[in-house]
Amino acid sequence: MALSLPPCPASLKTIQHFLKLATEHDTRDPVISYWSRLTALQTGLTLDKSSNEALALLLPLMDWLEKEKIDKQVNEAITHEVVASAHVENYAMKLFLVADKQDRAANFDKNVVKCFYSAGILFDVMQTFGPLTPEVAHYRKYAKMKAAYIHNCLKNGETPIAGPLAEDDDNDDGEEPPEKHQEEIPSVPYQPYNPPSAPIQTPAPDMSSMAISDPSSNNTVGLPYDKIARAQKLCKYAISALDYQDTNTAVENLTKALHLVKTGQELE
Repeated sequence: MALSLPPCPASLKTIQHFLKLATEHDTRDPVISYWSRLTALQTGLTLDKSSNEALALLLPLMDWLEKEKIDKQVNEAITHEVVASAHVENYAMKLFLVADKQDRAANFDKNVVKCFYSAGILFDVMQTFGPLTPEVAHYRKYAKMKAAYIHNCLKNGETPIAGPLAEDDDNDDGEEPPEKHQEEIPSVPYQPYNPPSAPIQTPAPDMSSMAISDPSSNNTVGLPYDKIARAQKLCKYAISALDYQDTNTAVENLTKALHLVKTGQELE
């Protein structure tokens, strides 16, 4: 359900990009739309919940979120935060990788700025589910740096340098690129996130006692399903890091995954 809101007052200026992203996804991906607006509401309430201008925006936003949650109660990516977090992260990474591929190919246009910037916003949205992992925080910083850097180069008539930026090029000022660089986000088909169902077996295996072999010995360590899922996620982070040649992050995540699988404990 689309939502029409009054313009953001000055006190709520910092939530504009969440609302804009939500509007862009009302029909494309209602999960992204919902969590972007929820982030806008939660942030807005910390900024200004007393002025008439702020309440004129926040109260209709609150009503919309309540109705949307009821209307889409069968969608687990809206009703369950674990599923929602996976959905938002997956979508953000798709946008990030689209932008990074074009950047590395030196195809610098306004759409690359838009994709990097939107990915950065979605990584902000993920803070709704709790503190960001170091890996997600890394992607968030890089996406915003790249968006600002390419935007400024295009604005000044300069040719951006393709590929990763040096750390001292950080230009994450949190400001939205001007409207002339707000192109359409490439279509990412909406696919509701469904956790994989366990295969039908007789009898069903006890996931909590599943053992994974240590390749260096005959010993095994029993890993519960949540540990296995965490190891898989660390491997996914490593693959994503390699997609833009960040070998240090890739090695770090693979080391964490291997340690977790071998010992059942996470490295700090």
